[in-house]
Amino acid sequence: MTNAITVAGYCLLAIVFSSCSDFLDILPLNEVVLENYWTEKADVSSVVNSCYESLEHSDALTRMGIWGELRSDNLMAGDNAPTEVREILKENLQPTNPYCQWDKIYECINRCNTVCYYAPKVQSIDPNYREEEMRANVAEAATLRALAYFYLIRTFRDVPYSTQPSIDDTQTYVLPASKFDVVLDSLITSLEKVKDDAVRRYYTDDSPNAWQNSSKITRWAVYALLADLYLWKGDWNNSIRYCDLVIDQKRKQYEELLQREGSQPNMDLIDSIPMILEAPLGTTNCGNSYNEIFGTGNSFESIFELYFSKTQSQKNTWVDSYYGNENTRGRLSANALMLMDVVKNTNSLFKRSDGRFYAATKSAGSSALSIAKYVRTSVSFTTKNVTTENDLHLTDNMRSNSDKDAHWIIYRLSDMLLIKAEALIERAQDGDFDAAFDLINIVNKRANNLTQTLKKEDYISSKKQMEDLVMEERQREFIFEGKRWYDLVRRSRRDGNTISLVAAVQNKFEENSNAIRIRLSDPNIIYFPYAKSELKVNPLLSQNPAFANGEDSQYSR
Repeated sequence: MTNAITVAGYCLLAIVFSSCSDFLDILPLNEVVLENYWTEKADVSSVVNSCYESLEHSDALTRMGIWGELRSDNLMAGDNAPTEVREILKENLQPTNPYCQWDKIYECINRCNTVCYYAPKVQSIDPNYREEEMRANVAEAATLRALAYFYLIRTFRDVPYSTQPSIDDTQTYVLPASKFDVVLDSLITSLEKVKDDAVRRYYTDDSPNAWQNSSKITRWAVYALLADLYLWKGDWNNSIRYCDLVIDQKRKQYEELLQREGSQPNMDLIDSIPMILEAPLGTTNCGNSYNEIFGTGNSFESIFELYFSKTQSQKNTWVDSYYGNENTRGRLSANALMLMDVVKNTNSLFKRSDGRFYAATKSAGSSALSIAKYVRTSVSFTTKNVTTENDLHLTDNMRSNSDKDAHWIIYRLSDMLLIKAEALIERAQDGDFDAAFDLINIVNKRANNLTQTLKKEDYISSKKQMEDLVMEERQREFIFEGKRWYDLVRRSRRDGNTISLVAAVQNKFEENSNAIRIRLSDPNIIYFPYAKSELKVNPLLSQNPAFANGEDSQYSR
């Protein structure tokens, strides 16, 4: 953390000033001091933009994907997977692995801290910088900071936590790790303070710039993150409350869309929830929901996603390198053992009619499956009367190896439905199982082109069955979206053991499965170790005992 914060503190201005040539013409870069920079609204806006850019950086985005997905049952090694990735896939995770490093995430945090510190000062001296604009900027930065910390605690459990920026040499940033629950509570408290300062939307929904409504932090993005944080905290009522706020907003947005444009063949209400249809009304060709949500991006269902375009210099190299493009298979592949025989309707996870499977994967010969989610720009297929792959009549278009413009979705409407369903199941009051099943069924029916594949009576008599159902639906809905490992970790934390996690991931290990099963029974090992380089510069950090090898016994849960 020391390296990340001090380097970020001194390099931040160089990044921000790239668009401030007039200022640099006046004062040489090596004589720039922070107080000379933070003088007007545009300065704050530039650094806020750099907060988004830091999360979009390839080092940060790759970690977000690897941390949340790689160790799960969804993924296996693909072509040319780097050694460090193969070692993680084999559960041979060492503190020297480069994916244990968190520099870029802390860089984002420090930029956000800097905005929160300086924005009020700028507002006091710039008459054109209104207080409501300042408060909205602080809400943006505080939310991105909370999101960054949320990735860290889900990955490492306990992490150094600070909301103070690195702005001078007199400050000390060698910090001990704060406990998971302490950081989680702090994130919730910080967002509760700013949630109503965030903008509702930046542009009207019919504006050419409306994409910013889901690629920048809005009030609904804050609510979505709060719903997720409360889910991890086990505060079911607040998690449900914030889900409802976002769901209600989507209903209002859909009503406005109908009033403005009339009927929408690509969308419809599914049990009162507006959803993008798998096949447009009046057609049988599926893939529509994938095309709008992942192919184009910034769809109606999006709440917050990281934005990439063909013209911007920063590219989504995570998807391009690890999932693939039109010319190259990615470094990762789908776990074929889990996904095979879907078209024969003998698969335990996906039904034959489930469009999510066909949109997210691509046959790569024999039993191999490439990852196609985010890689395809569009796909079309039919699930009617399918018994072999040829019956799908599947056609698609893939992203070129030069585009690298797939957006990366953090939250969308399905998140809110399934977070609420999980919270209802855990709350387990009268009627909660029924309400949870209905929400899960909405997501499932959309994916199966409005075909009913789930039977309520098979699940609602048992909390365990309902918990399994929501986890399975989350796996189907969010496969390859960087969420599966975190889902397994959350359930393990709630259960107080790793039984369900081990049961889920054990089928991907063809060798040493018994040894890995025993290894994963340690509740400490479901988190990443601290990087060895961080332990060297921060003597206040104590290594996770699952990875300490007798070097350190101070770390406690």
